[in-house]
Amino acid sequence: MTAAPVETRRSRSRSGDEHARHRGDAVRADFTDGFTALAHLALDGAQVSARVIDLLSGKALFSVDDHVVLPTASVGKVLLLLEIAARLEEQVNTRFDLLDRAPEDLVSDAGVWQYLHAPSLPLTDLAALVAATSDNLATNVLLRAVGLDAVRARAESLGLKRTALLDRVRDRRGPDDAPQLSVGSAAELTTLFARIARGEAVSRAVSSRVSDWLALNADLSMVASAFALDPLSHVRSDHGLSLLNKTGSAPGVRSEAGVLRGPRSSVAYTVTIEFVDDVHTRRLAVLQAMRTIGIGILEYVC
Repeated sequence: MTAAPVETRRSRSRSGDEHARHRGDAVRADFTDGFTALAHLALDGAQVSARVIDLLSGKALFSVDDHVVLPTASVGKVLLLLEIAARLEEQVNTRFDLLDRAPEDLVSDAGVWQYLHAPSLPLTDLAALVAATSDNLATNVLLRAVGLDAVRARAESLGLKRTALLDRVRDRRGPDDAPQLSVGSAAELTTLFARIARGEAVSRAVSSRVSDWLALNADLSMVASAFALDPLSHVRSDHGLSLLNKTGSAPGVRSEAGVLRGPRSSVAYTVTIEFVDDVHTRRLAVLQAMRTIGIGILEYVC
């Protein structure tokens, strides 16, 4: 496990040094605690990968094995959302297109549509469900409508070589199925989320639509647990903080990619950890490590 150089946080006086703020000087967060937390996980057998960059300059603030390709569970659904948004912009589909769920789409775990009576929903409502609750049923219906090949082609057009949505969501994966829902590298995912936030993914309109969807995400259990935002209501800025993110959870996998804007600066980040999920304490340690990195991010943007 290797890390990029860590810059020590400069001390801040109680007065806040408003002159420095107006000059645009940044107060560097100290990511040493985050690196230490990931190192402990690696020593315990976990595979870890992380990257944090300044959104404006693109400068790497924190990097641990960010080139490594790891399972990212539902984080790869962001590629589906980009394809849906691009189709809306290209007028291949309209936001009012009704899509029916079929027996082959049914799957358990994440999402709320499986508990609702509506047999059909508009395309954009399904995209919102995917972003807000990582809805597996909505994901499968959208994938059936647009095709996995189109999502892969969209990822390739964005220059992604280590990041992909590999399959539909399945309750069980057989020998002929992809072993993971999605994979990715922290380097590529961080850059992708930075491009979405800056309006550079496909187009400004597509990026804006995907950003609006991602801002609905109710899962703030990982890195974003450090930001103290309301999981069910953080679309608007709260104490100067604005978040868009996508998370992924699977047995032995926790992954999160996102963008946090703050009163002083903004960052894009990805943290992925693959671990042996055999005892609850290991899972708790993973989530605590992700939160520790989130604390470093929060200190940087505030």
